[in-house]
Amino acid sequence: MKVVIMAGGQGTRFWPWSVKDRPKQFLSLMGEETMLQQTYNRFHKWLPAEKIFIVTSKEYVSLVKEQIDLIDDNQIIIEPLQRDTGPCIALTALNFLKSMDDEPFAAVPADHYIPEDDSLLKVFTIAEDIANRDFAIVTLGIKPTRPETGYGYIQTEVDQEPDNNVLTVKSFIEKPSLEKAQRLLRTPGVYWNSGIFMWKPSTVSYYMKKFHPEIWIELEHNWGNLDTIYSYLPKISVDYAILERADLVYTIPSSFYWDDVGNWSAWDRLNQTEEEDNAVMGNIHLLSTKNCIIKSENQETIVIGVQDLIIASTEDGLLICHKSQEQKIKEVLQRITNNKRI
Repeated sequence: MKVVIMAGGQGTRFWPWSVKDRPKQFLSLMGEETMLQQTYNRFHKWLPAEKIFIVTSKEYVSLVKEQIDLIDDNQIIIEPLQRDTGPCIALTALNFLKSMDDEPFAAVPADHYIPEDDSLLKVFTIAEDIANRDFAIVTLGIKPTRPETGYGYIQTEVDQEPDNNVLTVKSFIEKPSLEKAQRLLRTPGVYWNSGIFMWKPSTVSYYMKKFHPEIWIELEHNWGNLDTIYSYLPKISVDYAILERADLVYTIPSSFYWDDVGNWSAWDRLNQTEEEDNAVMGNIHLLSTKNCIIKSENQETIVIGVQDLIIASTEDGLLICHKSQEQKIKEVLQRITNNKRI
């Protein structure tokens, strides 16, 4: 099999630590290695270097080469600009098919936290076997441990005999309300959607031609001129483009620890080291402060008498946000960007 690491996002929900010039996948959020380095090394333990590819935006190619010494130019799949995961996966599949290569590939985000776990190889081996079937798509499901509203969910057919721990997917559920997430937590056969998929390039081609021929045909007919046409492709996730409409979708319930380090709250879950449930990074002094996330670069910081806040100060900006409003960070940044364009 191959592994394709998706590393083209801008990580706006981690602002101002993650910024457009150096987004979160190129930062050391968990330990000394960057998220991209951790992801690459996770698979390089049992896959040769030539089997690991990275798909990223043109503007981040130099960062990829800076952080991954083993990567060759032909293992970097370049998007002219970011158009969400639908066009990204289509571009990746067509890149392999142009080389007459239809080996299954796993698409994995660069910003997932998965500690040491030997079960990862076993799960991927099972997934590869299923993905070799015509038109089959394999997802990895994670058993929910909390009513998470920031993740998508996978609902499987409950009354089925699992084939080597492989379940048939009944439906995908997008980020639910808190009430619905609490209900899903108690529902049998429901898993978090890890965002890790495996399929053959020809399977991607089949479903893209079926559901979004405008994407596939544009890429196929303009392969030598992607810079011109890529911005005209629709921004659509691969979940909406393929997964939620495909016929043969399976999930493998996976036991390894997994977390999507997609925002400040995720970093908080994995880095609470202070008393009173605070997660801090930098030269920070606290008094009567509870349940806060605080990061300060290059300056001594004092925080007194607050709770439930995200406070982040870097050379790129200052964020003060109530934890309950965290999902609006991306919205505000988009508003700022739009105002600058006027």
